[in-house]
Amino acid sequence: MKFAGSALVAGVAMFVSGCATVPMTSKELSAQAKRFDAPPAGQSGMYIYRDSNIGGAIKKDIWIDGECLGESAPQVFFYKSVDGDKEHVISTESEFSPNQISIFTKSGTNYFVRQYIKIGVFVGGADLEVVPTEQGASAVQELSLAQSGNCSK
Repeated sequence: MKFAGSALVAGVAMFVSGCATVPMTSKELSAQAKRFDAPPAGQSGMYIYRDSNIGGAIKKDIWIDGECLGESAPQVFFYKSVDGDKEHVISTESEFSPNQISIFTKSGTNYFVRQYIKIGVFVGGADLEVVPTEQGASAVQELSLAQSGNCSK
């Protein structure tokens, strides 16, 4: 009985603390992305970020249209230019199956998607939400740009 209680406490502690890390880009590239320039002609900008320390030891993959964007950790963001005037599917791994959202992007517009960790049965799960531009841009200003293309699966 003591072991089960100790395991539960250790699991909760790992969920709310810890420090997962992922490969990062240079400070210069991060600063450039935070200017929120208009995307190239015919493109939309996609900022996907994780601004919470909840589940700090947990890394979660993120995909756009089935392609690996990267593995998230607390306090990081990704930027990707995608085709404009088209629907895109953003997905993240969760506890039992991926969670996903669809966004129809307008050319010349930046979009912000927040990934957040939620309590799961065995491990933390992840979910996504589209956020208003002002909220997303404000959050991204406090984060660091992670390298794309590194997923666990």
